[in-house]
Amino acid sequence: MSKVKFFSGEQIPLEMHKVRIVQKLELPSVEKRLEYMQEAGNNTFLLRNKNVFMDMLTDSGVNAMSDRQQSAMLVADDSYAGSETFYRLEDKIREIFGTRFFLPTHQGRAAENVVARAFVRPNTIIPMNYHFTTTKAHICLNEGLIEEIIIDEGIKVTSNHPFKGNMDIDKLKDIIKKHGKEKVAFVRMEVGANLVGGQPFSLENLRDVRKVCDDNDLLLILDASLLSDNLYFIKEREEQCKSMSIREITRAIADLCHVIYFSARKLGFARGGGICTDNKDLYMKMRDYITLYEGFLTYGGMSVREMEALTVGLEETMDESIISQGPQFIAFMVEELIKKGVPVVTPPGGLGCHVDAMQFLDHVPQSEYPAGALAAALYIASGVRGMERGTMSEQRNPDGTEPLANMELLRLAMPRRVFTLSQVKYAIDRLAWLYENRRLVGGLKFVEEPETLRFFFGRLEATSDWQEKLAKKFREDFPDSL
Repeated sequence: MSKVKFFSGEQIPLEMHKVRIVQKLELPSVEKRLEYMQEAGNNTFLLRNKNVFMDMLTDSGVNAMSDRQQSAMLVADDSYAGSETFYRLEDKIREIFGTRFFLPTHQGRAAENVVARAFVRPNTIIPMNYHFTTTKAHICLNEGLIEEIIIDEGIKVTSNHPFKGNMDIDKLKDIIKKHGKEKVAFVRMEVGANLVGGQPFSLENLRDVRKVCDDNDLLLILDASLLSDNLYFIKEREEQCKSMSIREITRAIADLCHVIYFSARKLGFARGGGICTDNKDLYMKMRDYITLYEGFLTYGGMSVREMEALTVGLEETMDESIISQGPQFIAFMVEELIKKGVPVVTPPGGLGCHVDAMQFLDHVPQSEYPAGALAAALYIASGVRGMERGTMSEQRNPDGTEPLANMELLRLAMPRRVFTLSQVKYAIDRLAWLYENRRLVGGLKFVEEPETLRFFFGRLEATSDWQEKLAKKFREDFPDSL
């Protein structure tokens, strides 16, 4: 493992790589950060990256590639059809997942589109441990209905449960009994349930889900985008898996699923995506959608250079010393914030550190988007860009009413092999300062609200002059600091 104990007694995660290429960063002044945040409509997605010091918005497509990945890109076979690069990737996926058929896509949401079009019919039900924003959008566009049946612990911010992403098996059985198996399009499991803090499921739970699916002749479809973190947590936290290798755990998961799809912007340290299955009938049902929406079957909208990088990245995902880096840095950040009294999701999950905005800003009503307000406030205080994962990330009901999210989280993603420990400590320090001054932070309201996926490009404004007051307080406390 890569967590070491120093002579002082401190235990910190140790980077298991050395930096060979660097990218210069800028830290704008607090006055400029206030200006940039307001120009972006208080939506961190609309900030220009040149004005961001630490980009913790997401881990999608921003993970650092290894030297082996970079070198592999130089041998890509740039052919429209029959590229050898495709066959190398297909062979690697077959080796790791044990699936005969692979369909490349340009990214994960493209795979979601293909899966939804192939299997979702009007008024069919899709039970899942928890939804993801784009998954829900694709299912709803195809007139499907989502049933979220994560275990009760999954939507508790603080917990000791090691697998908060587990599906509630009794609720799954009840849904099938209530609606009939004919009404269930498929059962979806998401590794590292994104919107509740990147929380993993256990291999045992997946086996139980598959048994219910077999008993009712239902498909089990896996979103494996956050697989690497989940593999680490299964090996660390699930007693029966401690003696298994990462490769063995991966195959055990794959063998339980009829279809696996993923975003290579998360899994494999590359960009792109894909769908794999060992069932030819399911493959044929999805194949035409690739050529219709993505590209030919041997590139599917992906750059062949990214395919070569993904082939190497998937192999690196089988290395425990590599996939442990993200979870260990996230755990360090969570533990340090807890020491400073900052409310966070526990236990630490994958993907990033998740701050509980509902408790952090308990004076801001949920209708004024506390997670979005906290994301804006943190950028003003630090230049750190995070992502709102709360009510802003939901979409309105058909009647115009607004569903309130189960959680209001500020996600601070931890792109793999990108940040140094000193940068993580900087983010911790600024969050701690913001928590001490949290009463200065107010709410937000939409001034430009798209109907679908509004969190991507909607614009908001502060409900008062709280942002100016926050910037002024920062300048008083840090007169000589950016």
